[in-house]
Amino acid sequence: MAANLARVLADIDEANGKDPRLDEGQPEALLYGQRMSEQCARLFPDASETLQIAARGQHVERWILKRADYPEGKAGYLKWRRDLADHHADRVAGFMSEAGYEAGDIDEVQKMLRKQGIKRDALVQALEDVICFTFLTWYFAPFAAKHPAEKVLDIVQKTARKMSDEARARVRAEFDLPADLAAAFA
Repeated sequence: MAANLARVLADIDEANGKDPRLDEGQPEALLYGQRMSEQCARLFPDASETLQIAARGQHVERWILKRADYPEGKAGYLKWRRDLADHHADRVAGFMSEAGYEAGDIDEVQKMLRKQGIKRDALVQALEDVICFTFLTWYFAPFAAKHPAEKVLDIVQKTARKMSDEARARVRAEFDLPADLAAAFA
């Protein structure tokens, strides 16, 4: 691994290690970043450094901007999500700059983290596929256990719509989903 890549990943992990929320006894954002990196390496074994960085930093310091600090409803939720994406992009850009990355690479990662060009830009789409696989692998079952079937189906359909054709095919091959949920990935 290149020294500058290792430094950026370590900086992201250090920041995420401060997450006060725990998941399996670890800071939640730290565990999420590691899971994202694992899925990125599995799905894209030849991933560029920029994709690897975006995957690890996708939720850097997510706990800093709290959903409760935004208005209720869809508009408040969307504003929170945009502000989070900007925070993630800016923090990771700072780490990359300190590690000596060029402006073009930093811009590429910021574009991925802001999801600018989903379905049109291959790297943005690759990051989205990693996000969806991370959700399906580690977070879907706990989510499904807490919500009614119609809400679960809605989330699965929204997840599938964000994914590339190749990623949806992999979901069908790799996950044993009930027929109604599997149909979302057809």
